[in-house]
Amino acid sequence: MNRKLIAAATAAVTAAGLAIAVALTTSATAANTADPVMLAAMARDLGISSEQARERLDAEKVAGQTDAALKSRLGSAYAGSWLDNTGRTLTVAVTDPALASAVRSRGAVATTVKHSASALDSAKIKLDAKATKAPDAVPGWYVDVRANKIVVLAHAGGEAQARAWTAEAGLQSDVVAFEASTEDPKPLIDIIGGNAYGLPGGGRCSIGFAVEGGFVTAGHCGSTGGRTSNPGGTIQGSSFPGNDYAWVRADAGNTPRALVNRYPGTVPVAGSQEAPVGSSVCRSGSTTGWRCGTIQQKNASVTYPEGTITGLTRTNACAEPGDSGGSWLTGDQAQGVTSGGSGNCQSGGTIYFQPVTEILQAYNLRLVTSAGPTTTTQPTGTTTTTTTPPGGGTWAPYTNYGNGAEVTYGGATYRVIQPHTSVPGWEPPNTPALWQRV
Repeated sequence: MNRKLIAAATAAVTAAGLAIAVALTTSATAANTADPVMLAAMARDLGISSEQARERLDAEKVAGQTDAALKSRLGSAYAGSWLDNTGRTLTVAVTDPALASAVRSRGAVATTVKHSASALDSAKIKLDAKATKAPDAVPGWYVDVRANKIVVLAHAGGEAQARAWTAEAGLQSDVVAFEASTEDPKPLIDIIGGNAYGLPGGGRCSIGFAVEGGFVTAGHCGSTGGRTSNPGGTIQGSSFPGNDYAWVRADAGNTPRALVNRYPGTVPVAGSQEAPVGSSVCRSGSTTGWRCGTIQQKNASVTYPEGTITGLTRTNACAEPGDSGGSWLTGDQAQGVTSGGSGNCQSGGTIYFQPVTEILQAYNLRLVTSAGPTTTTQPTGTTTTTTTPPGGGTWAPYTNYGNGAEVTYGGATYRVIQPHTSVPGWEPPNTPALWQRV
């Protein structure tokens, strides 16, 4: 961290007494290891410079660590947290004003509210239990920690029905708010997104993240027992609706890697530290490429035609059909897999993702990260470490090509200079940034 940044951070903290002292306390290396293409996408979609994107990633990493520590320290008085629009000021809400000093001692802003996080979650559970009776005019609902309420979305003319439904669910009026909405969420399915794979019965979806033995993805992409292709595997577990997650055990010869496509090239996955509300987040999808936004709310519920999904994270990053199941990251930390939403990348939209930590816990899976070994599933169910660059032979789409791998195409030989997973249109002569003719 250079002296100008340290001085600026010191001045901000001294003058306001509020901003999280990220620049002074961080030992994080998110900015130093951040992928340049991801930084460029953040700069484009968040309206900031690449340097500001680097600084934001550093701040957000420390904010996530601070939030986790305070959540444990505050216990039942914890009422949620969020970052401001700059990504540098972390606010932590408490129900007991006597604990405000504990928040400030960690460099965060303290605010006192009526409802604890657990109380808000309990209130939302009541709505989730009544999901099948939700009016058609209600496309979703979520916990809004900034407002300290459960926000229920309602189409024009539907607020009265929404109010009656929340009352029937037993929610007190002081814990719920209603917001006009034009959202019409649907699963994003059927076209390549992220690393492509074929769906049972036809069509394609996107790999979310590699786990030991296979990968996780969206639940609406296939049912338990179904077979996938490219890579081949068997869906071991799938939950949709209610949740929107699944995991696929890959066939022998497929290699889970701690990487996510960013069209072109890849970015590393170092872990799954959950980012606070207000953090930047970037999404990979083959229809619209890399798109970035911020995390708006957590613990959101949305009602698709197939039913209600709960426990999603709500964002303002755009996506379109074909991006379904793809990866969401803050820096190098896995956040979730694309579920669905509204809008598009021309006019903007609201997109939801299924948090990856819930998927890992539900199926007792281990995320493959850049800090650990790469594993390949064997027929016996065991795993072995491999360092051999994947690829070779004749160039083929939907194949993982590691650094140094060589292929033939059109009678010529090419060597990988940028690891990636191939898609149609990325043939060696067309993508000199990925291939070098030997």
